[in-house]
Amino acid sequence: MQYPLQYRGEAIKPAPFYVWGIVNTTPDSFYDGGCYEKVDHAVAHARALWEEGAWILDIGGASSRPGAQDVSSLEEWQRIAPVISAVQRFSAEKKEREASRGAGAVRRDIVPLQFAEKPLISIDTWRAEVAEKALEKGVEIINDISAFNWEKKLLDVVAAYKPLYVLMHCQGRPQTMQDTPAYNNVVRDVYAFFEQKMNILVQKGLPEENIILDFGIGFGKTLEHNLALLQNIEFFETLKRPLLLGLSQKSLFGHLLGQEKNERSVSTQVCTALAMQSGIIHHRVHEVKKTVETLALTYALQKHRKGNG
Repeated sequence: MQYPLQYRGEAIKPAPFYVWGIVNTTPDSFYDGGCYEKVDHAVAHARALWEEGAWILDIGGASSRPGAQDVSSLEEWQRIAPVISAVQRFSAEKKEREASRGAGAVRRDIVPLQFAEKPLISIDTWRAEVAEKALEKGVEIINDISAFNWEKKLLDVVAAYKPLYVLMHCQGRPQTMQDTPAYNNVVRDVYAFFEQKMNILVQKGLPEENIILDFGIGFGKTLEHNLALLQNIEFFETLKRPLLLGLSQKSLFGHLLGQEKNERSVSTQVCTALAMQSGIIHHRVHEVKKTVETLALTYALQKHRKGNG
């Protein structure tokens, strides 16, 4: 699903894949809650992810893990605003990232790997007030887990500012979404949801090329629901929009393989590689360096297999 992203009339060229680095400023996120609460820690983490190859930095100020409690829009904004400002001051000059190991040493003649000269900033929020303040500051992407269901004003904000917009599927709210998730057919239900929401967005005035889709792995879904979506990625091809995959370190690996959250790195990388083979080039992850290397290897092997080398 390698549809080019458009932002303010310009195409964001394929890299040939996009890694989204997760920057949680929260005390209670499921994987790294509390690690980057302090602004200087969050900024240092964001810079490290960018240097490792993240094209997009996805900054969140309110946890959406199952059972998470709401925080006020003011508290959410106070957590992320200084991080946004600091990231925007990152040098726009092209950085030389040639290291003795890792992504910097990738054979560019085989994998046309590019690094972002300056990261795009995504804000992980469902609140209209937080989104509007972020867009006023020049943020490029709104990553909305609610699909503008929880605050209707968010639709107006997105339509007015026309950012890149991640439309994610979530059944229920974080506090209760894992209680009793149920679908007639999860693949067809999520597909219909995307169709309906995309039509609303476009009719409201958001260009279709600004929309990115996200299954919402783990958001109101059982293990079987998550697996069904991952097994049917190609089914969503007719929507002609890129898919963002967010399964980094998630509980589906615990439910399937009995892994604790600090044991899921290899599983995440395997699924990331398989998803890229199915056409997903946008990956939202905690471990950027490993993911860049995984995707580079997958690209090289897939290119050879298809006879395009």
